[in-house]
Amino acid sequence: MIAYPFRCAAPVRGNCPGGRQGAGPAWQAAGMVLEIALIDVAPGNEDAFAAAYAEGHKLLAGAPGCRSVRMTRGVESPSRFVLLVEWDSVEAHEENFRATDRFVRWRELIGPHFSAPPRVEHFVDITA
Repeated sequence: MIAYPFRCAAPVRGNCPGGRQGAGPAWQAAGMVLEIALIDVAPGNEDAFAAAYAEGHKLLAGAPGCRSVRMTRGVESPSRFVLLVEWDSVEAHEENFRATDRFVRWRELIGPHFSAPPRVEHFVDITA
């Protein structure tokens, strides 16, 4: 799990700032990586958060290595949002977005609406 600020759990290649782990298991090397961020927004800030996301979407979507971006909102929990981002790799996420001014601006826009740090993890597809 990665949270903002980072709290590294499992050693996934390139997950932690300031110190890269090893190459990681072979299954991590395959294809696209899906970033899933569980975001809890302070009650009453949902519309402002959605507007901030709309403004900042281009910052994220325009990062090199970003394939797609989608934000969803909870039906049963309307203050909970899920951000789904497809990246070329974990490194593309970290080096082409997290380590840039794009991320700083992104956080300036959406960060004030958080009720807690987002929970962020990376996933890879498995074959059937």
